[in-house]
Amino acid sequence: MGKKYKKTGPARGFGPRYGVSVRRRYVSVVTEMKKRHICPRCGLRSVHRDSVGIWVCGKCGFRFTGGAYTPTTKIGAVAERAAKGA
Repeated sequence: MGKKYKKTGPARGFGPRYGVSVRRRYVSVVTEMKKRHICPRCGLRSVHRDSVGIWVCGKCGFRFTGGAYTPTTKIGAVAERAAKGA
């Protein structure tokens, strides 16, 4: 017998394995990583991940470092505020 429906989304390959909380966390991380982010130089929503921690703007070509899954991290924001105040 075939399946009743096809699983869609980033966690489709997991099937019933690993538990619902792990799959939900995986979906939230992957969707945040795959979406387009705002470029700090030109301000357009065209930044995508090149590799782990390296982000590239598709419009202006600006290449910068950030978090593994997001271009900015909480610790990076705190460090930026501290550097601006000093």
